[in-house]
Amino acid sequence: MKIPHSKILIIDFGSQYTQLIARKIRENSVYCEIYPVTSPIEKIKCFEPDAIILSGGPSSVYDNGAPFISKEILEINVPFLGICYGMQVMAYLMGGTVKPATNREYGHSNLDILKKTKLFKGCKKSSPIWMSHGDIIVKAPDNFIVTSRTENCDTASFENREKKMYGLQFHPEVAHTVYGNKILNNFLFDIAGVEKDWKLDDFISSKVQDIAGLTSGKKAICALSGGVDSTVAAVIANKAVRKGLKCIFVDNGLLRDSEAKSVMT
Repeated sequence: MKIPHSKILIIDFGSQYTQLIARKIRENSVYCEIYPVTSPIEKIKCFEPDAIILSGGPSSVYDNGAPFISKEILEINVPFLGICYGMQVMAYLMGGTVKPATNREYGHSNLDILKKTKLFKGCKKSSPIWMSHGDIIVKAPDNFIVTSRTENCDTASFENREKKMYGLQFHPEVAHTVYGNKILNNFLFDIAGVEKDWKLDDFISSKVQDIAGLTSGKKAICALSGGVDSTVAAVIANKAVRKGLKCIFVDNGLLRDSEAKSVMT
């Protein structure tokens, strides 16, 4: 089913912050989905994203078995934003150089903006950010310009304006980055040009309608472990199926002591 509104795709490299990126985007009334890095390019193209965000991740681009996307994905004609490891993947695939940092950064740092850019519109020239990386980009790809730095990282951000490709070594999605929301908004609305045309309530309503149409008055079962995902799925399914829904409790062995009883209740 074609979604009649703006869409952002997040490609997940295994970052602990990927869900937070999605939350920040959705809080700005923009629809987004998360795809694993293993997703084929055909699936990505079929989604028809207005922009693609490459998440961070725990790997290094020079590690054996490090997660990568194909360079062909970067040739999709939409704006790209690489965050942390996502920026390093972008740099590596586009011909830049990534190396282990002499001084690994984890925690607060101070960003110094070097170039005027749409991505940093409305941000002070110097501001606190949150870093979490062990590698750095020592050479940006050809036709990319470095737009900011920190004390330990000379390439804290870069961009190729013609291709609308942007990278941030720091994490704009966390609260510790003072202008993080502003930076994400600049990418969404000024660079990608998406609209604030989606509401969570609309999403829930559409899913209720989809499930109701799929079940067509028949009975349905829902596996329920008590976790957030299965519980939300059960609540939405219940709105659609009502008395025809039977939830089956699956004790996955990961609940707290006596929690299985409370879930059943």
